This record gives sequence, structure tokens and C-alpha cells, in this order.
Amino acid sequence: MAQSDQGKNQLDSNEKRDARRREAPSAAVVYEAIRAEAESELERPLAGLGWSGLAAGLSMGFSLLAQALLHSYTPEASWTPIISSFGYSIGFLFVILGRQQLFTENTLTPVLEVLRVRRWPVVRGTLALWGVVLLANMVGVAIFAMALAGFDVLDPKIDAALKTLAGREYGHPFGTMFVRAIFAGWLVALMLWLMPFAESARVGVIILVTYVIGLAHFPHIIAGSVAALYAVFTGSEGIVAFFANFFAPTLLGNMVGGIMMVAAVNYAQVAYSTHGDAAASDD
Repeated sequence: MAQSDQGKNQLDSNEKRDARRREAPSAAVVYEAIRAEAESELERPLAGLGWSGLAAGLSMGFSLLAQALLHSYTPEASWTPIISSFGYSIGFLFVILGRQQLFTENTLTPVLEVLRVRRWPVVRGTLALWGVVLLANMVGVAIFAMALAGFDVLDPKIDAALKTLAGREYGHPFGTMFVRAIFAGWLVALMLWLMPFAESARVGVIILVTYVIGLAHFPHIIAGSVAALYAVFTGSEGIVAFFANFFAPTLLGNMVGGIMMVAAVNYAQVAYSTHGDAAASDD
């Protein structure tokens, strides 16, 4: 009788394959998927990266635009940011689903390859990639912010909302901006760590994570630069204030959050697991 029950509980080969497909991928599998993407990014021509980065900068402008629209058409109340912050996700959806190059995305993936290879050509390629993508992203957001500030793109009611949102990017000390930016870089990098196997949930993951960043007002170097530069182009803030009070602390914080909190930590997790498995197999 026991043997009969055991036979019923055994799975055939098709059922075993189906069970394996339903397993959550291990950290090593996720790491390898992201590392392979980083390798392909480092092999892309810089000109292609630049055009993709420009497209990403322009696309990120719609995060500010969508927030302003939701802010304008939502009744003024304490819960208004709960609604308007959903607009923050729009630019990230365009960029990530459109496979455009965003600077904070590239603080995660190439670092994994740098940590694996540890050779100067890879480091040099990563620095070149960062420089090109950051510059292209900033050119894109500057064009978008200049267009909003210099032309009658929206009606005056929405322009007022734009000025309100732009003012939120200033007013914090350097140290506070730096720490808050760490959380933004951390969350973006975590989102990208989830993307390879999110499958049909990709849109939900992007909206959920970026919504938290927008609602908490964690500064993001590209998305936030649209609003910060809008304040510069409308005369509310000066260019020195932009670089000293927003750009510098936000850039440093995003990089620390993306590199240290996710890329390095997740690499260490996978490396440690790999060494542990190797040691076990030697025993």
C-alpha cells in the first residue's frame, strides 16, 4: 500500500519541468541576466548610447508634465500629492519600456561587470558610458524644461503647478539632499534588479517603485532635473543654486544608492553563494 501511494506521488518528467519553471529564479540567475545586459551595453557605440540617452532625457520630462496636470486637476487638499505622484511614473515607463538609456540605470548594470572582471578597460568603458549617458540625459531634460518655460505649451493654471513642483527640488541642505538621493538611487536600482523576471508585472513594478520615489520626494538626478531646470529657466532659481543645491548632492546620492546599496551588495551575495557552493562541492 505504501509503495502504491509513493508511486502516485511521483511526478513524470513533464510535471517536473513545469515545477522548475514555476520556481523563483535564484539570485545568481538574476545577477547573470543583468550582467549579460551590462556586457552588451559596454559594447555599444558611444554615439548610439548618446542618442538613446537624449531620448531618455526628453521622455523623463513627461514625469513633471504628468505630475503638473494631476496636481492642477485635483482639488487642493492634504491628499493631493497621493494622486499627483502617480504622474512621476510616466517618464520612467517611457524610458524603461522603450529601452532608452537612463543614467541611474547604468549605475547598476556596468558595475556588476566591473566587479566581476576588475580590469581597467572595463572601468574605462563604464566611465565613458556614464559620462555620455549623463550628458545626453541632461541635454534632453534641459530642452524639455526650456520648452515648458519658454513657450505657451500649457495653460497658466498648469504653469502654476509646474512652479510649485519645481520649488520642491530646492530648499534642503546639501547633506539632506545627499541622503534622500541615496534612497532614490537605491529604489531605482532595486527596481531594475527585479525587471529581468518581472515578465507581465513589469509595468506594475515600475509604477509602484517610482510612485514611492515621487511621493517621498526623493531627488532623482534626471527626473528631478526637469523641475529644477524649469525653475532656472523661469528665473525662480539661479544656475549656481541648481548645481550646488540640487545637481551635486543628488548625483552623488543616486550613485551611492545605486552602486553601493544594490550593485555591490547583490554582487557580494552572489559571489559568496558561488564560493559556498564551490566549497561544498569540494567537500
